[in-house]
Amino acid sequence: MNYQLNSREEELKNSVAQDYFGEFDCRKIMGDIDFCVSPRQTPPNPPLLGGLKTPLPFGEEGQGLLWAEAKKGVSDVYKSVVQLILTIGKARTFDKVLPPPFLGAFDAEKIAFLPYNAIQEIFYQNDFNWNVAPSNHETKEFKQVYDKVKTTIENETLLFYYQKDDQELREFIKTNFVVGNAATSKIRIDKNNFISIYSKWFQTVKPTIAANWDLIKKSGLIDGDFYLADLLSQENIPLKEKLFVLLHKNYYELDRKIDTSGFFNSSKTSFTDQQKAHTQFWNKYERPPKEQYWDYIVERRDLLVPQDVRERKGSFFTPQIWVELSQEYLAKVLGEDWQDEYYIWDCAAGTGNLLTGLTNKYNIWASTLDRQDVDVMKDRIQNGANMMEDNVFQFDFLNDSFEKLPKNLQEVINHPEKRKKLVIYINPPYVESNGRVSTNRSKVQVSTTHNKYATKLEKVAPELFAQFLARIYFEIPDCIIGQFSTLKVISATNSKVFRSNFLAKLEKLFVIPADSFDNVKGKFPIGFFIWNTQIKEKFEKIEANIFETTKNIVGNKYFYSYDNEKGKINDWLMSFKDVSNNYVAVLMADAPDFQHKNLIAIQSIRGTRHGIYFPFNQKNLLWVCVYVAVRQAITATWLNDRDQFLYPQETWQTDKKFQNDCLAFTLFHGQNKISSKYGINHWIPFTEHEVKARQKFESNLMAQFIAGKLKIAGADVLFEKETKNTTVAPLQFSPEATAVFSAGRALWAYYHESINKIPLANLPPKAVDAAFYDIREYFQGRNAAGKMNSKSADEKYNELLADLREKLDMLAKKIEPKIYEHGFLKR
Repeated sequence: MNYQLNSREEELKNSVAQDYFGEFDCRKIMGDIDFCVSPRQTPPNPPLLGGLKTPLPFGEEGQGLLWAEAKKGVSDVYKSVVQLILTIGKARTFDKVLPPPFLGAFDAEKIAFLPYNAIQEIFYQNDFNWNVAPSNHETKEFKQVYDKVKTTIENETLLFYYQKDDQELREFIKTNFVVGNAATSKIRIDKNNFISIYSKWFQTVKPTIAANWDLIKKSGLIDGDFYLADLLSQENIPLKEKLFVLLHKNYYELDRKIDTSGFFNSSKTSFTDQQKAHTQFWNKYERPPKEQYWDYIVERRDLLVPQDVRERKGSFFTPQIWVELSQEYLAKVLGEDWQDEYYIWDCAAGTGNLLTGLTNKYNIWASTLDRQDVDVMKDRIQNGANMMEDNVFQFDFLNDSFEKLPKNLQEVINHPEKRKKLVIYINPPYVESNGRVSTNRSKVQVSTTHNKYATKLEKVAPELFAQFLARIYFEIPDCIIGQFSTLKVISATNSKVFRSNFLAKLEKLFVIPADSFDNVKGKFPIGFFIWNTQIKEKFEKIEANIFETTKNIVGNKYFYSYDNEKGKINDWLMSFKDVSNNYVAVLMADAPDFQHKNLIAIQSIRGTRHGIYFPFNQKNLLWVCVYVAVRQAITATWLNDRDQFLYPQETWQTDKKFQNDCLAFTLFHGQNKISSKYGINHWIPFTEHEVKARQKFESNLMAQFIAGKLKIAGADVLFEKETKNTTVAPLQFSPEATAVFSAGRALWAYYHESINKIPLANLPPKAVDAAFYDIREYFQGRNAAGKMNSKSADEKYNELLADLREKLDMLAKKIEPKIYEHGFLKR
């Protein structure tokens, strides 16, 4: 085959599908994966991709044969395969569907295949950062995978050029892409897919096993042991005796041992549903796997832990770069010889990666919630990890008594002077004991610590990291705390009571992006805090160092408690509430920080979602526009995500240009969702003549106010300083705001030019009175899900809207310094 180098990617995918994979189904779409090949589920259809508009389901009933990355022209297919691997790992696609036997990549010249099992283990590494951008070829993660991919493909001769290797490529596909009737055949289990099938077993079969999972967990077993019992059996009879759990027809046998009298004893448990779910589940899969895979699967028992369990335990991998940086900061605060002079205890150790790089193993303790993590750490010790095996132990920090601690650690904790030399060094779980989680919705049992310190923690009590801090602070007084966590403990309103009880000096803080941590999603800061609990002081503010992707400081930023402020911006909003009706719109507001920025909008009617709904009229319209502009003018970033908007100083009251600029900004911002469909539209900022409307508008309120013909509100009226002179001049706008009005006028005029060509009888109701939101909807339309499209087929409209947004960005930059000047935000 010979493909044109200038072929578009979709055209190339269609051609490869038709020429080489015509016997297969190439229509399915799997997230961000470019190209999927799977057995046909129905009678053959043309394999072309272009006509497919909706992603097809891709589940167990049609396990894939190939996931591939496609590139037009000629490319480095090794890099393409790596990009695919990073894409799969970031989305954890293999947790949702069964992975195929092969990954691959192709361009207009060649195609490469990579056996999935050759790369599978990297998906389950706790020390691999999946949050790097797959397209960034310079990261250490990309380079690590690239070397593995290139070596495997070259060694196994899995690279084929269409022209010179056409016959060999077809033979490879014929031999390795085995087509069967997947609708009736059982799915084979091998070392490629046993982990993904475990995830499905966990959801389907485990809930029907009549077991006390808390007791099983304390015995050192995991639910994966029951899965292995199922997997390594035939007709529900065990095939491998050396397992922790065995399946015997309709029950499991566990805790097998010889008692003190020399008799063999064991425990048994069965099913709560007469084994129905178990039978239905295993009807889909062929078990046991081939015997050649048995030992491998048993050896990788450590991988049979659900992702949410790792998250609950606090197994958020701390990237090595931040581990190293945190230890450098501890050395800055405690001195170069801190590891020899201080004791170190990681009481949320997981598998111990936070302790990597520490040198004095005699002064290090590591404890974790689960037995299997202890086993992993002890195995690491056998392979050279710098820890003492006796100092690694299972301990539930939020529930267990300190009497369970090793004697040498108890000696430190119970000795007032030694305790001053103890560093509690942790990256605790980012999860709440009421079930709300930063990365999932797992249920977590309320802890003893939660109950003991609930009044001192108050609203932040559900946060597990706050519970860790509370127990450390109150039960290990005068120690040093080196802790990774979100910034809630120092900045969140809900943490105010906790801050009044947690009196310690914050010696040092650096912040990093949350998404640089494995399994943490979202754009917000995570900090490394060093607290000196010997010094009793209430936190108010600190200047923190900022890092992003390297250990080079990119800047500094102050973080505040906000406990001494007059109030937040929503308190200010309520200060000009007016109940005299005649409302012109409703403000939808929410919590006063950047993470809720997208929930701030003005609309015609009250919504149904949880939030603050603030109806407003002519008297307080201008102040609502100030509120919207202040909340929207500054771009939300990971760094400012938790910054709080405050009750401002009084200086804003006399800053007319600032107020007017906020009005202009709000009128043309995307969060202006006023629509004429829901009543009279008072938000048209132009006259009929300016935009050449074919009919009179229902309301000229906004245009009259801008022209100085209508007094809506002003600082004099609002603050009871009204005089007899009520003459109002036209509003004065900055050059930036004037440019926004000009761009907006051009857009409005183009809209009316467009609808003026339509017979009046054919126009939708109130088309002439369209608001900014209605104009966007008219040109951009909506997709099948009802969401407004991001662009229009009308290029002139796209140009006009782009120009308006550019002018609006310039106005936002004009408003931004005023937001700080008037005290809506602190620098």
